[in-house]
Amino acid sequence: MENVILVDETDNPIGLMEKQAAHVTPHLHRAFSIFIFNSKGELLLQQRALTKYHSPGLWTNTCCSHPRDGETTAEAAQRRLMEEMGMSCEMREVYTFIYKAPVGQGLTEHEFDHVFIGQSDDLPQINHEEVESWKYMSLNDLKEDLLLHPELYTEWFKITFEEMEGHAGVFVD
Repeated sequence: MENVILVDETDNPIGLMEKQAAHVTPHLHRAFSIFIFNSKGELLLQQRALTKYHSPGLWTNTCCSHPRDGETTAEAAQRRLMEEMGMSCEMREVYTFIYKAPVGQGLTEHEFDHVFIGQSDDLPQINHEEVESWKYMSLNDLKEDLLLHPELYTEWFKITFEEMEGHAGVFVD
């Protein structure tokens, strides 16, 4: 059983809850999203595995998940990037946001999301239990595709893309 850290509106921990139960109720919980750029300024996207319990087969940011109890968000981000994408790189937390969005099957994501941006030219070695496929896209091409085909992307990615784009200069020239 995997737990998530329940938090208040200022990210103070208030308890633990089983992950899927937190998505059914939905309770606000701590999460993180990772955006990795290559040296060309292209964003590494992942297509979620077709067997994921929500949002299967949708394209999204490089990696996202939840920290474990007793683990910092930065430690969790490094752990999950390796577990899902088989890579590691320097990352910086650049902003946080709260969102609430239905993700299908009666589930809702309600997260206090910490957003990390990093840079790497390493090729992913994906974990097929988590990731179906991957690709790099320029921000301009991605912005256009989000407008033309929003149904191909996860809800949280659509919500945070514009804000992330404003912070991409942390690693992208």
